Amino acid sequence: MNRTILLVDDDIIQLRLFEKLLTSNGYSCRIALSVDEAELILKEETPDLIISDYEMPVRNGFEFRRHLLTEETYKNIPFLFLTSVNDHDFVQQGLDLKAIDYITKNTPPTHVLSKIDNLLQAVREHYERSLGEIKGIAEKLNLRNIPKKAPVLKNFSISYFNQSFQNQPGGDFIDFIKVNDRYTFIVLGDVMGKKWGAWFFSFSFLSYIRSAIRLCVFDENYSLSQIMNKLNRVIYADELLGEIFSTLSIVLVDDELGTIKYAGAGDLPLLKFEKDSEGLKPFKSDGILLGFAEHGNYNEIDIAMGEEEEIYLISDGMIDFEVDGKKRSDLKLFEEKLFNLKKNKVTADEIKNNLFNKHVSQVDDCSIIILKKI
Repeated sequence: MNRTILLVDDDIIQLRLFEKLLTSNGYSCRIALSVDEAELILKEETPDLIISDYEMPVRNGFEFRRHLLTEETYKNIPFLFLTSVNDHDFVQQGLDLKAIDYITKNTPPTHVLSKIDNLLQAVREHYERSLGEIKGIAEKLNLRNIPKKAPVLKNFSISYFNQSFQNQPGGDFIDFIKVNDRYTFIVLGDVMGKKWGAWFFSFSFLSYIRSAIRLCVFDENYSLSQIMNKLNRVIYADELLGEIFSTLSIVLVDDELGTIKYAGAGDLPLLKFEKDSEGLKPFKSDGILLGFAEHGNYNEIDIAMGEEEEIYLISDGMIDFEVDGKKRSDLKLFEEKLFNLKKNKVTADEIKNNLFNKHVSQVDDCSIIILKKI
């Protein structure tokens, strides 16, 4: 993975020397000639490491570091001080500000690289240990926003795949609720937000979704529009979720009649592959994001399914990619790629392999559910 370092120094020659050293050894660099410039860069992206000079005019490195420590977004970015002053008091001031270490400007390049490599490796190992511990606790508490397997049906097969962004928890969630031998609900959602925050709230949304479906089913009510509207009103009234929104796609599979219904909230169109077609057929819901307004006016769509036909539920990470450092979205491009795969009669596993194994430009969590009539 290409790691980014923010270099801050009022000496442009020193900056360029460090930039050349680091970029020639696989790092990406952003440079700033002042603290003000550095803070503007931080608004655009979060680096893996900040290296800042002590002594700069107007605002020095100590002031910069103190400000970062007050900001939740920036305070945990690893920070190194760069200095030409090898003075114990300066070094101690930096370490007191929770800087990981310092580098003197006359340090040999090989030593600089070793220090940075070792530091980032230690940070990565610490993060992976912490992530592993949290995932372990979540497993023990049965907190899971991606199921271990899909239910087995008579007239349909279900395949699914989820790939989180940079192996970090995210907001995509998938669920299969098999009510009985006839009815199964398929759920795909995406909580707005990033990483841990979205991951945490995904469990709240899943709990509400499961409860809404179960309560309606107890009354023998299988109307997706009514389930969605009731669900939305409860989420809208929830103080905890008041400013957290989520997309949602729900499909109700009738395994006895071999039919499906679909309803959505702010989601991407459900896509269908039909025999002898010239492209995938989209089914677009009118519903707005869950929790965005008290009344979402959700409707449901009946979708006829022929033998060997498939439908695809996707999260927005599937159509997002990066070009020249900027995020792009292109649903049509994704549709064309998926349709070309289907024309070549590939299996669901081959679809997943083609869409994910080489997904090097991934910028968000990616999820897909494939429902096939057999």
